[in-house]
Amino acid sequence: MAVVNSTPPAASSSVTDPATGKGPGPPKWGRAVFWGKILVTLLTLGLLYHSIFAAPDTVAAWRTLLTTTLRGAGRLPVLLALALVPINWSLEAWKWHRLARHLEPVTFVRSLRAVLVGLTLGFATPNRVGDYAGRIIELKSRRVSALGAVFLGRYCQLVATVLAGVAGLLYFLLTFYLKGYPAAGLGVVISAGLISGLVLVPLYRSRLLLAALGLWRPLRRFRPALAIMPTYPARALHAVLAISGLRYAVFCAQFLLLLTAYGVASSPGPGLAAVAGTFLLKSLVPSLNALADVGVRELSATHLFGLLGQPALPVLSASLSLWIINIALPSAAGLLLVPGLRVLREKRAGR
Repeated sequence: MAVVNSTPPAASSSVTDPATGKGPGPPKWGRAVFWGKILVTLLTLGLLYHSIFAAPDTVAAWRTLLTTTLRGAGRLPVLLALALVPINWSLEAWKWHRLARHLEPVTFVRSLRAVLVGLTLGFATPNRVGDYAGRIIELKSRRVSALGAVFLGRYCQLVATVLAGVAGLLYFLLTFYLKGYPAAGLGVVISAGLISGLVLVPLYRSRLLLAALGLWRPLRRFRPALAIMPTYPARALHAVLAISGLRYAVFCAQFLLLLTAYGVASSPGPGLAAVAGTFLLKSLVPSLNALADVGVRELSATHLFGLLGQPALPVLSASLSLWIINIALPSAAGLLLVPGLRVLREKRAGR
């Protein structure tokens, strides 16, 4: 799932530090963080290979599964999941339209183009930095503030992911890991409630977030961009959060349809909990690019659905299919829009 990162990425590093009037220097820990992400990605893909692909005759079994699904009863759920792709990205464009019009007048068509271009540019960039660039370059002014608007939209999507994912993981913790330990279970329930409440604080009390950023000098570079957040009225935040919830529901519906297509038969409640937990675990692991997201989501999905007694191969197939239809195909479509970017047209006209 084109799912959210809660930290403003390197795209906002061009903002000057208000305390010094100078741009930020190179990050001290940038190299360590980069290699740390490389290590996490390699370990994740290694675990995924060991748990799935190291099994004998996996390729043959996978080929049989795909053929049976696409030619049999699974074809209708796959087509329904594909039909939800335009709705998914239209909701994201609607969300960006609600945020961007606070900065300048924009049309829905421009918002949709910015979202698709951002998806394409973010496909191979660390932490989807290109997503910021794709949306910002479509605006005519206030591009520093636009960084904060993009972050706000992504954070709202993260809130939806965390609220649903905490509930999903709570089910697995109480059912499979803490059964027979009522005191520990009560502590986990209280912790889940606190996390769900705290995740809303930066959204509706963004001035506290700005104050916290001012306490640590390396983070002050982000304050000029995020200063736009308190200017959004509560009504606008409610609307953006509601759209994020609708988009999250579309993601879940697509995943459940694909699981049904590949023959994964689990009860609706536990199955939805596994989907929500999968999306949350994927969101908690920073990725190098969209390709690195694949291993995290697939490993999480096979583990959680494995607890429900479901075989790994159909779950893996459904998760990979979700990534292909929601990320890979729309990114390819976005390539058609890149030559028409407003910034490129301006550069050509200025020659």
